[in-house]
Amino acid sequence: YPQPGWVEHDANEIWSGVRDCVTEVCRSGAVDPSSVCGIGITNQRETVVAWDRRTGEPLAPAIVWQDRRTASRCVELREEGTEEETRRITGLRYDPYFSATKMEWLMRSGDLAGVAGGNLAFGTIDSWLTFKLTGGAFVTDASNASRTLLFDLRDGDWSDTQLARFGIPRGSLPEVVDSSGVVAASDAGVLDGISVPVAGMGGDQQCALFGQACTSPGMSKNTYGTGSFVLVNTGTTVPDGGDELLSTVAWRLAGETTFALEGSIFVTGAAIQWLRDRLGLIDDAAETGPIAESVPDSAGVVFVPAFAGLGAPHWDPYARGGVFGLANGATRAHLVRAVLESMTYQTRDVVDAMATALGEGPSELRVDGGAAVMDLLCQVQSDQLGIPVLRPVNTETTALGAAFLAGLATGQWSSLDEIGRTWTAESRFEPSSDRLAADAAFARWQNALGRVRAFGEG
Repeated sequence: YPQPGWVEHDANEIWSGVRDCVTEVCRSGAVDPSSVCGIGITNQRETVVAWDRRTGEPLAPAIVWQDRRTASRCVELREEGTEEETRRITGLRYDPYFSATKMEWLMRSGDLAGVAGGNLAFGTIDSWLTFKLTGGAFVTDASNASRTLLFDLRDGDWSDTQLARFGIPRGSLPEVVDSSGVVAASDAGVLDGISVPVAGMGGDQQCALFGQACTSPGMSKNTYGTGSFVLVNTGTTVPDGGDELLSTVAWRLAGETTFALEGSIFVTGAAIQWLRDRLGLIDDAAETGPIAESVPDSAGVVFVPAFAGLGAPHWDPYARGGVFGLANGATRAHLVRAVLESMTYQTRDVVDAMATALGEGPSELRVDGGAAVMDLLCQVQSDQLGIPVLRPVNTETTALGAAFLAGLATGQWSSLDEIGRTWTAESRFEPSSDRLAADAAFARWQNALGRVRAFGEG
């Protein structure tokens, strides 16, 4: 975090971590390396790495999806009156969340000077890892490409209009491939003697949708990670997200694209990290559930975790976090519970917008991610939405989705139906019949939300 609103990664550190992790697993005796049939990669989607294809070295720190440094540039683009065209082409809106303004910023920063022609590479983390794993394959899958503001959803390739708008050379971008399919073999020289196909790639949220076996139109999931991301499968139809939601590629299999409607929430699990690392109110994230359950409600405390602005359905990069409703009786437990409840209110905001966009809401919500292990979170979420919330046996569905994509390409699974039969619910949470209480709590959240909008703009 070199400046307020800036978030960066060391791309070499990410590569080293992946390589060391694979090596450790294969040397542990838990798996026979010769039995590995393929590699699946899932990743933070909008994070951008720039590197030199000759040396394989990064040219600047990777700019993370949470980074807000291009917020003013997005305002400029919006004022040019081109956002509607961009939304029609890409399914996205002008927001610093997406990759293109990050690439443009890097092009203008001077860090890329001297790297020209076909040597400059821009990629999301899947591209970076595939390049390093294979010794030079330069590809990305359609789901990751659809998060850049540069990809034409209907044509299935990079958009000349968008490339010109941001000044991004086509040659600096990877080839767009299917989400499931062999692209190259890992280089045994860089991966501890292992040479197996890189056979699946997908953005983290699309992989979670796939790992939740939401392979039919209308099925939906929410992942509670650093942020939260609600996706609903819309089949082969490109959905209209309007001003509030995003249209995105879910996956592309054998050349056929499945689309999804998405609501991106920037801060959920990151608020628990804030409680732990910044305030010291908890020692471990696992304490969140028990502490929140120790009180019957938040005693009127409402928390809005707009640390990185607000994502869907509000899209306000200038909003900032706030705590409201504090009184003398408020305790640590009430604030912790308010943080937990804020995750469910943000999700309801998105699901309500989806119901409006699609004409009907989901009949159930499948949940995953670290925070989904908390029964209280799942129950409050069900109460807020008024539909069942289902938690699977395996809540690490992002990794599972990457495995499914790689396994489809290498014959470990034969069909989507076979994958669907592997999904099993561990718990089912039914909504409370007291809708008045749920709606009153949500109204308090909406009140607080209005007070943080555009807080940092001036």
